[in-house]
Amino acid sequence: DPRIVGSFRLHRRLGAGGMGVVYLGSDRRGQRVALKVIRPDLAEDQEFRSRFAREVSAARRIRGGCTARLVAADLEADRPWFATQYVPGPSLHDRVAEEGPLRAADVASIGAALSEGLVAVHEAGVVHRDLKPSNILLSPKGPRIIDFGIAWATGASTLTHVGTAVGSPGFLAPEQVRGAAVTPATDVFSLGATLAYAAMADSPFGHGSSEVMLYRVVHEEPQLHGVPDALAPLVRACLAKDPEERPSTLQLSMRLKEIAAREAQGLPASRPPVQRERSEERNAVRPTERYTEYAERDTRGRGPERVGERGSERERGQGRGSSSRSSAAGPRTGGSRPQQS
Repeated sequence: DPRIVGSFRLHRRLGAGGMGVVYLGSDRRGQRVALKVIRPDLAEDQEFRSRFAREVSAARRIRGGCTARLVAADLEADRPWFATQYVPGPSLHDRVAEEGPLRAADVASIGAALSEGLVAVHEAGVVHRDLKPSNILLSPKGPRIIDFGIAWATGASTLTHVGTAVGSPGFLAPEQVRGAAVTPATDVFSLGATLAYAAMADSPFGHGSSEVMLYRVVHEEPQLHGVPDALAPLVRACLAKDPEERPSTLQLSMRLKEIAAREAQGLPASRPPVQRERSEERNAVRPTERYTEYAERDTRGRGPERVGERGSERERGQGRGSSSRSSAAGPRTGGSRPQQS
């Protein structure tokens, strides 16, 4: 690992993924940063460099405190890199993995802040496309959305890159699976799945192979039996298969603030969730890649071959408990979920 990148001294790895490695670094004044350096093989790909540059440009356009602020970047280096403000605190995934399901008031409060953040992201002309619990950091000043780079720089979600399967298919929107254009409503679906995970300590689409999860996202309804009553209708609206039927991020923010306040006082829910008007304009970006044949299968036919298999350790790490199903389109199992990973 390098010790110096640009004007930053690197101290240790924070993580690694298909795109590159993220280090904890500091500048000459001691300000801490998270510095991402792309993989050597991708550094030779001019198309990837161009997309990486667009990612940095997008990061510069996003205003407000919803993300980790961009500090510096060098797009012409042998291995391009960029540094962002270091955000202390666990990811939402790690917090739930350690503490179990969060209280309804906490889920609503986190969701309201994330919705406000997505308003700023979308106003900058960016769709995250990879919103999930591990890409949300719970800082002392509120949740922060991170890792725009993987989805933006590769032109697809993190399900596949350079032939390697990564990511969490259970948080992708149906239109991403089908290869249709993604819009701000795509992030709303992912936010709904993320809030369901925070409330249940489990994915609303259970566990299984990538093909199984993608089939469920497109063809099956989410399991929300562990989501508190105050949140369940709104979360279900976010997870609508049709992007036109999902609420906007602004509507979500307002409604979640109301729920958080009422839950904190122990009051009952006041009204059902709002839905996005079908005539509301969206800024669509180019279609994502079509990921799997399962998105096109007839829901009346057979589901994926491996539907009954348990997910991998990595997949099960995104949530707790088992959610075995006899077939992708078959009956679901209900009941409570164990609290231990």
